[in-house]
Amino acid sequence: MSLEFAERIRRIPVYPAADGYALDADVAMLASNETPFAPAPGVLEAARRALETVNRYPDPGNASLRAALSRRHGVPAGRIAIGNGSCDILLAAAEALLEPGAEIVYAWPSFSMYPHLAAASGARPVTVPLDAEERHDLDAMAAAVTVATRMLVVCNPNNPTSTAVPLAQIRALLERVPPSVCVILDEAYREFAVLEDPDATVDLLERHPNLVLLRTFSKVYGLAGLRVGYGLCGAETFRTAVDQVRQPFFANVAAQAAALEALRHQDEVARRVEQTIAARLELEDGLRALGLHPAQSQANFVWFALPESADEATVVRSLGERKVLVRAGASLGRAGCLRVTCGTPEENGRFLAALGEVL
Repeated sequence: MSLEFAERIRRIPVYPAADGYALDADVAMLASNETPFAPAPGVLEAARRALETVNRYPDPGNASLRAALSRRHGVPAGRIAIGNGSCDILLAAAEALLEPGAEIVYAWPSFSMYPHLAAASGARPVTVPLDAEERHDLDAMAAAVTVATRMLVVCNPNNPTSTAVPLAQIRALLERVPPSVCVILDEAYREFAVLEDPDATVDLLERHPNLVLLRTFSKVYGLAGLRVGYGLCGAETFRTAVDQVRQPFFANVAAQAAALEALRHQDEVARRVEQTIAARLELEDGLRALGLHPAQSQANFVWFALPESADEATVVRSLGERKVLVRAGASLGRAGCLRVTCGTPEENGRFLAALGEVL
């Protein structure tokens, strides 16, 4: 007789993790939207010092990190949630807000974690197609809200399509959504967007207590391996709820120390953003030279459709044989497309040359 698992286990999709973790160093890792840059000076040393105290539990309240984020963003520390990556906060939000009979609204294709939220909670997913420009259709999302809606998620810039909607449209959406609906702006790639000031959305929190901005240290700060994310909340009740449904000590001592030090290097953040945007333009130009048409990226990756004559699986496999790893669109919600992280100039050049050979 085998183990009998909960019914929801059969509903939850397997997260489409990228390949390549067991490969050697001579591989262009362009599949996971990581930054190619090492942590800023002092960050690794801060983490090493923290490791000297690993016989003790980390601060369960993340007080120092929350205080630093409060100074950085002007949001009270009591309204800042910390997580083991922003996904941790997202999953906790679903556990705190969703249940059978409730609804969650999100665009598709979008971040692969969103289908987990409804599946794990038993809520009904309401998916809204992206528009013709691969952007969120916020009017359609607002129209999809019903009395059963508990959560609405906007990934901006959107993963995997790289596009973003401007602040004015976000503001209009918030005016239409009832205050009983938690609106989560998933802004993991916000620093790379050039539509407006990356911190412009923070001002929306004072007017909309139902709003949460998710940010992360995994991307521009280069701490993906330590997993630190945070949520800027319109109301302290959200932070209290997500903390209540999680285990304690969800951010380890090295992660807290590294994130705290990373915040002190905003000049380095600006430099990385500038280099990433240059790499993004390089990739977009190279793709157009191959006759391809990338979406208008506001992130640290590009998204494009392959020619109709090309087989996606064959292209991805052939790139892998040339030691270039990218993400297949079929695993991200849209077959026939590729998502490619902006790497170093050498990695970008290797990818474009390999893609030209394959096509």
